[in-house]
Amino acid sequence: MQATVGDRLHIHSNAVGVADRTGEIVEVRGADGGPPYMVRYDDGTEALVFPGPDGIVEHPGDQG
Repeated sequence: MQATVGDRLHIHSNAVGVADRTGEIVEVRGADGGPPYMVRYDDGTEALVFPGPDGIVEHPGDQG
């Protein structure tokens, strides 16, 4: 998993009734774009995140 500042992180919920979380990557702390990432979620909270297999980095220019 690689990201740059400005990419979006989408964490898929693994529980029924729990919403997915999305946010903007505001800092990349790992080597070569790897985790951990400082993420500002859409609700305004920030967290240091080591995404698991339920996380997807969405690059702004990618349309698919």
